[in-house]
Amino acid sequence: MDNPGSSIISTLGAGSGVDFIKLADDLSEATFAARRQALEQRNETLDARISAASLLRNSLTELSSALGDRVRNGDLAPRATLANPSVARVSTTPGITPRGTYTLEVDQLAKGQTLVSRNYAGADALVGEGSVEIRFGTVEGGAFTADGARDALEVTLDATDTLATLAGKIRAASDGAIDAYVATGTDGARLVLKGEDGAASGFVVEGRSTATSPSDTPGDPTYLSWNPGADTGELRQQAQDALFELDTVAMSSPSNTVTGLPEGMTLDLAGTNPDAPTTIAFQNDPKAISAVMQDFVAALNDLAGLLTEQAAAQGGTLGNDSAARDLRRDLQRLTTDTVMPTAGEGKPSTLADLGLSLTREGTFRLDTDRLGETLTRSPDAAAAMFTTGPFGVFATIDNLARDNTLRSDPGSLGGSINRYEAQVERNDDRLGRIADQQENLRSRLTKELIAAERRVSASQSTLTFLQQQISAWNAGAQG
Repeated sequence: MDNPGSSIISTLGAGSGVDFIKLADDLSEATFAARRQALEQRNETLDARISAASLLRNSLTELSSALGDRVRNGDLAPRATLANPSVARVSTTPGITPRGTYTLEVDQLAKGQTLVSRNYAGADALVGEGSVEIRFGTVEGGAFTADGARDALEVTLDATDTLATLAGKIRAASDGAIDAYVATGTDGARLVLKGEDGAASGFVVEGRSTATSPSDTPGDPTYLSWNPGADTGELRQQAQDALFELDTVAMSSPSNTVTGLPEGMTLDLAGTNPDAPTTIAFQNDPKAISAVMQDFVAALNDLAGLLTEQAAAQGGTLGNDSAARDLRRDLQRLTTDTVMPTAGEGKPSTLADLGLSLTREGTFRLDTDRLGETLTRSPDAAAAMFTTGPFGVFATIDNLARDNTLRSDPGSLGGSINRYEAQVERNDDRLGRIADQQENLRSRLTKELIAAERRVSASQSTLTFLQQQISAWNAGAQG
């Protein structure tokens, strides 16, 4: 920092030979050096603790999150099997453990209406000026019942519109409700309209012409009109719902993907089997549970190793941190704590029942023999421990993570981070005050030394004058 006093002293002339500016800087620096260094060293220690606690906190949260993803994604849920797999595909809601068997009989798949227009000379044939309106609803026999909740689709036609451009306009305006294209066959071109699945997605077409006398011939929009009462073969597929029986209970669905079924099942219907019901059953996957337990033990050991390193009594960054000690105790209790308090007598209820064990060195290992015994004796109960419910493996680890990471809890790692950060902030405030005090001292010393330099300069001027007078007197006396 430039010292304004240095230019003043330079102007006056440094008579004493002493660098008073550097002296002021050195004195003010030395006065506060010990206090400043102590605070800076404390902050370095606190920063290291914040980093270590954050690392443990994040590792614990990531463990819980990864385990939750495995459970929610359905990797551990019992697998559905169908005696006749061509009828449907079955999936289940992640986190739900389905049980039991069901019969499934599919009488009809959901389909959309397919309508083929009357014949045109080609795709570039003009369709006439006017409009085409498509209204949605239910087609049954020769009747049409409009769906009042759905808006009609209306396409405006100009004199240049062809069968092909009409198809494009319908696709663009329908937002997926109608797929339109031109099919050219041996007898000419036809407009094909295909609706969405479900009985309520049927439709009728009304062509309106601007001509004074509509002709109902190619080149006039009325030629495109269709309703079930006047069908002459244009209707190639009637819109219909899927009809099926689950455990002999009749059900319907506008889509072949059926949700809202027992045990969180979703059916993707693919074929029919009238009068020949197939069976849906659920089987546990012991290999999936063994795999997740192996990954779980490896992740626990990573966390335990990190904790041992950071919270070692001798030399550990968090050696005196109470939250780190609490986490170590919580991890050591994992094998014996009850994670399934609702388990029946003789059913697995602890992580030890799933093969988790603790070694003398404080690391975790997987007892594959005990895990295999549990999976053989109680496969359903073991699978039930891997759900997103209030109990089980995930709930236990999730609670462990929450209890040890909440910033609002002063006894958790989050609370330790808060405490260390607050101490750093207080130390930073003290360092700021020390900097202000040091600058004030340096400024005061500079002023005092400038005054001293002036006095020294004045004394030197007086001494020089006296020496000159004495010399003059001596010269006069000798003469």
